Amino acid sequence: MKQCMVCKNGKLESVKDITLEIEGYVFILAGERCSGCKEEFPYEAETQHAITAARRLGVWPEPMKLYRHLSKSGGGLVFRIPADLEKQLNLTEETEISISKLGNKIVIEAEKE
Repeated sequence: MKQCMVCKNGKLESVKDITLEIEGYVFILAGERCSGCKEEFPYEAETQHAITAARRLGVWPEPMKLYRHLSKSGGGLVFRIPADLEKQLNLTEETEISISKLGNKIVIEAEKE
């Protein structure tokens, strides 16, 4: 048995009941679980199979990088959110967002209700 990479104390045991939840869909995967810290490590092939199924269901997010120009409005700049992204994130005119600066990046997050 292999030693756990996380806690370094437990042993990895083969299991067939690792649960992976994506957007309300539950996938059951085979892999290994630590006998000590209970950390789970799904097998790579199992994970890829779940990702493929989640993509077919339309619940696996594709990496997204959008390029947009800012517009001037009044004394500030305006950023337009594309309609498809608006629908995916269930945004409305009433959605409260937070804007943060992280290094040279701007992070825009919809606040949870």
